[in-house]
Amino acid sequence: MAYNRPKNKQELKKPEKLNLLKEYAEYYRDLYKTDSKALNCKVPRGSFRDLMDTLGEILLTESAKLAVNAGPVRDFLNDNPLPQSMKEILPDKFRAFCLALNSLKQWVAAEQLATDRFLLGGNARDLCREAVKTCLVTNVALGQDIELHHPIRDGRPPIPLSKKGHDEIEGQVATVRNDPISMTLCALKSEKNHSWAQLRRGCLDQLGRPEPWKSKASASGARAFAKKSAAAAGLGYEQILEWLKSNNLG
Repeated sequence: MAYNRPKNKQELKKPEKLNLLKEYAEYYRDLYKTDSKALNCKVPRGSFRDLMDTLGEILLTESAKLAVNAGPVRDFLNDNPLPQSMKEILPDKFRAFCLALNSLKQWVAAEQLATDRFLLGGNARDLCREAVKTCLVTNVALGQDIELHHPIRDGRPPIPLSKKGHDEIEGQVATVRNDPISMTLCALKSEKNHSWAQLRRGCLDQLGRPEPWKSKASASGARAFAKKSAAAAGLGYEQILEWLKSNNLG
């Protein structure tokens, strides 16, 4: 059965979206005063264990079939043979599983981006900037270089925060985990006082999907930050965007 992306059956007009975002921001502005942890709620670990096991089994089973059956995956494996020293220790079933896993990562990244469009459409980021003028954490005016933060990953829109406000949230709830990628990118971010939003937009620029910049200098600096981050972390720009997305950053 073909997958059909969820579609919103109650499409909102722009004034309705702006009003929704303004009320949404005020809701969290009030909530933050009594419960700062409400800005970063996580579903308990293991809540989707059965679903993940099912998906894992499907990946293993279907990729094993693709590894031997005629088709594009089998053709790809044939066109990209292993070095002689690896042929006996890297089975085609595992190679196909790795390819399927990477394809799944790309699919998840695209579907996560689509969740922001469910309520607000393709200009979600611009609408957030237009609707909310001050950071709900620091109460300072929001500039162009804002951070969009998801308080919960259940389809609700992101909240615009200032860089300082977002750093405070990160410190309170440890948004960025202590993994090698985090340690590398956080060090680079602090080195030149960059923001996660700059990294995200720099990666988009490098991929040929630029967003509007307030100046050529800021765009150039973000591209350089993205290039340096990719080299230091050993990641592609799409992978960095996936990492930012999975950690509710930028």
